Amino acid sequence: MVKEMKLNDHTFELTGFEEREENGRLVVSVKFNVTSEDYHDVTTLLYEEVFNVSVPEKDMRFKGVITNYLTSLDNLYEEGQVGEYQVTFTEIE
Repeated sequence: MVKEMKLNDHTFELTGFEEREENGRLVVSVKFNVTSEDYHDVTTLLYEEVFNVSVPEKDMRFKGVITNYLTSLDNLYEEGQVGEYQVTFTEIE
């Protein structure tokens, strides 16, 4: 299984990874955990519109946008919390 992804130069340790092609574009779905300490930085990053997605283990790089986004917790402001994020990126270029 793929263990790591870079998103705009921020590295995420993955707990899940799937890739497929839709309409000639690469689609990558990932799962990763976010702690309450990292919550603000991660959510700020995910508000960006276009992402440089890199999966070094697959020698994969593309520009993408978020096409699906789910979290197991919606309030990670409480100390000591960990939420699972599920995010799907679709290639735009």
